[in-house]
Amino acid sequence: MAIDMEQFHQVFFEESFEGLDVMETGLLNLDNGEADDEEINTIFRAAHSIKGGSGTFGFQNIADFTHIMETLLDEVRDGIRELTHDGINVLLKSVDCLRMMMNAASDGGDVDDSEVKTNFDALQNILGSAEAPANAADVNTETSVDADSESGSKTDLSSGWKINFTPHKNFMQFGNDPARIIRELATLGQLSGHVDTSAVPEFVDLNPEDMFLSWQLALKGDATKDQINDVFAWVEDESDITLTEVTGEQSKAQGTVKPDTKTTPSKAPVKAVAKAEKKEKSTPASSSIRVGIDKIDDLINMVGELVITQSMLSMLGEDFHMDRLEKLQEGLIQLERHTRELQESVMQIRMVPISFTFSRFPRMVRDLSEKLDKKIELVMYGENTELDKTVIEKIGDPLVHLVRNSIDHGIEMPEDRIAAGKPEVGTIQLNAFHRGGNIVIEITDDGKGIDKDVIYNKGIEKGLVEAGSKLSDQQIYDLLFNPGFSTAAEITDVSGRGVGMDVVKKNIMSLGGAIETHSVKGQGSIFSIRLPLTLAILDGQSVTVGGDNYIIPLVSIVESVQPKKEQLNMVAGKGETYKLRDEYLPILRVCDLFNIPDAKADKLEEGLLVVVEADGKHFGVFVDDLLGQQQVVIKSLESNYKRIEGVSGATILGDGSVALILDIPGLIRMSD
Repeated sequence: MAIDMEQFHQVFFEESFEGLDVMETGLLNLDNGEADDEEINTIFRAAHSIKGGSGTFGFQNIADFTHIMETLLDEVRDGIRELTHDGINVLLKSVDCLRMMMNAASDGGDVDDSEVKTNFDALQNILGSAEAPANAADVNTETSVDADSESGSKTDLSSGWKINFTPHKNFMQFGNDPARIIRELATLGQLSGHVDTSAVPEFVDLNPEDMFLSWQLALKGDATKDQINDVFAWVEDESDITLTEVTGEQSKAQGTVKPDTKTTPSKAPVKAVAKAEKKEKSTPASSSIRVGIDKIDDLINMVGELVITQSMLSMLGEDFHMDRLEKLQEGLIQLERHTRELQESVMQIRMVPISFTFSRFPRMVRDLSEKLDKKIELVMYGENTELDKTVIEKIGDPLVHLVRNSIDHGIEMPEDRIAAGKPEVGTIQLNAFHRGGNIVIEITDDGKGIDKDVIYNKGIEKGLVEAGSKLSDQQIYDLLFNPGFSTAAEITDVSGRGVGMDVVKKNIMSLGGAIETHSVKGQGSIFSIRLPLTLAILDGQSVTVGGDNYIIPLVSIVESVQPKKEQLNMVAGKGETYKLRDEYLPILRVCDLFNIPDAKADKLEEGLLVVVEADGKHFGVFVDDLLGQQQVVIKSLESNYKRIEGVSGATILGDGSVALILDIPGLIRMSD
């Protein structure tokens, strides 16, 4: 029975994308002079694995394109060739080409054949080998062997090798193709020979997945045994190969080949690619997570404890008497503890290092700095900080926008930096760390900083600020996140159209996060992003308004106070404010925003004020009462009903009732 190979495609693509990331990181290290021989071997192994896997699963174009990269890398690791800066650029663009081809193979999209040929030709030029096919997207599967099956004649050899190549019956079921092997042999010298078809059965008995052919080949030239071994290395376990060396009139049998571990299979290109500067779009979101065995073991242990507790409670329930009440309470406490531990174990499985997002930036900084003729060093900290996979996938694009802005607007040209007394190489830092129940990501640069006067004047020009109004530094910086706001003197393909920064803030807020900006003119800027660790579960404060339950995220709460009527003030055009110590807090009455009847709307002193923080400002959310803190599982309203302003989701409480989770930034927008 034939094996359905498509069931393994998703795993193959995910592992291949990881391999491409490994190759890219290694090439960047090579370019920075930070790599050693082991790094080169790692790059080679990644290319070899991609080539082998793509051949096995029938993605022949990918396997053929990867082969020429592998050939070049093999020469580098053997010390035959030195990899220059230009050579690294070619390999990096080839990695981009492979990435796009992988995307096309995984989602059925189209590719750009001209880009493939361009990359293939660039690799061929470095190798100094024969020219690529006229159309690099079309691979000729015919062998270069001069076959003469009737006469069985072979080309005479003055020196070279006689090769008997007999694939096993299941040869093709492993994704192998003898034509690729023979084509590769033809690159080592003058190849001739014939194919033996004597084992082919009658048509009615023929299984197209079985191999019945064998080849007797003659390779004339200076090829070494190791070079031939490399060609057959990938199929050593699925075929019998015998070499006979021919020197003049002498021939020396070499026996059955057991190739070395180094491999160099076939050649030919694929389909296409995005330009290097578009690389940050890269791979689609993965549908799976790699989980360490230790996390799985913890999960299994927790489930075991839960089963034991459930069994104990079942026995108590079969013949329950009041004298067993204490045992029942102990069992319920134990059940609660195990459930919490199980929940934490499951949440840990969803956590992945933020290095999955950070890994895209070394290449991006390198390419853009070269394009803009700037010298920039990227430094990354906290790459092992873990974050929910869903958050990781959604934070990538906002970070790309911010880093691009730091490269384009923040870091100065080398001559300008020297004139300002700075080193000519600018620095951009990416730092991730935990703070409270959140993760904080900081993008820092030592560039020219943000000119508050320019932003303020631009805000007046666009009608976002009234002339003469006084704004805090943070309020001025917040103008940057308005749609269409840009201070760039000229529009480039890197930035300057005012498109992106508003999307950055919107995407971050959609994750329940916030962004703050700090800058010193002439010294640099810091963009600080605060995000929840997970979007699946949150710690919340349960409150009531008019008999309904609501959840306020605990990370937004600063404190809760019993308001006093004499501290309530009315500000013209601003509404109610409450004086808390030396600060005046705008009051958000949930009952008014959601039109809830029977609330304590007119009796401020009888309710409670929950002081929350959003966008660096404090507000007072007026509610009837506080019920208690609890962890809640977030259910999306948008996917199950529709989007509601001021509400980020819903949860089901212990009594089966539904409580809405308040979106604090959304409530603020509703009150404006």
